Amino acid sequence: MNVMNPAIRVLLVDDHAIVREGLRTLLSEEPAIKVVGEAANGAEAVALTATLHPDVILMDLVMPEMEGIQAMQSIRDVNPSSQVLVLTSFGDDHRVRDAIQAGAVGYLLKDVLKADLLRAIRAAAQGQPTLHPEAQRQLMRQVTTPARSLLDDLTPRERDVLRLIVRGQSNKEIAATLHVTEGTVKGHVSAILAKLGVADRTQAALYAVKHDRKAGA
Repeated sequence: MNVMNPAIRVLLVDDHAIVREGLRTLLSEEPAIKVVGEAANGAEAVALTATLHPDVILMDLVMPEMEGIQAMQSIRDVNPSSQVLVLTSFGDDHRVRDAIQAGAVGYLLKDVLKADLLRAIRAAAQGQPTLHPEAQRQLMRQVTTPARSLLDDLTPRERDVLRLIVRGQSNKEIAATLHVTEGTVKGHVSAILAKLGVADRTQAALYAVKHDRKAGA
């Protein structure tokens, strides 16, 4: 180990002991990398990060007690300088997005080659991002796919009712316009408020105007 370039201190976090053992063995072959600890879940990872101050935390996402995303948020509080490099079996879009938003510097799948893993650890220690090709595809798909709106959850009739709410019509007026009973309209309004997560008609109208796609407001 070069005194001027100390070994990268790595914390392994995975709920499978055999995975941690394999990673520890693999990384022990690299003089520039030192495994300083192991954790079986996110809670242990947070506690060890506070005491060990690792440079890089090689962490799975799906674990008991505390999952990786939640752990990352706490790790940023106890030791902001530790860089989290995700190593998981899951490459679905919401996990990739949530991990990056939580502060992960990189996202790898467990089919990663040894050379690529070592390169990613070195990059993470320098704060440089590394993404598995599948994670890159997921992020690109999110960028190119229009964001989903809660308005998509509304039925065609609920969209009709919301459109008329935006126009300022009362339940009685909406009932006359749609040729239904006022009680039916009240039921639709309650469903709209619940689906949009708003408290009243005014908030529903504001949401419709802001996210105007299917409400036609």
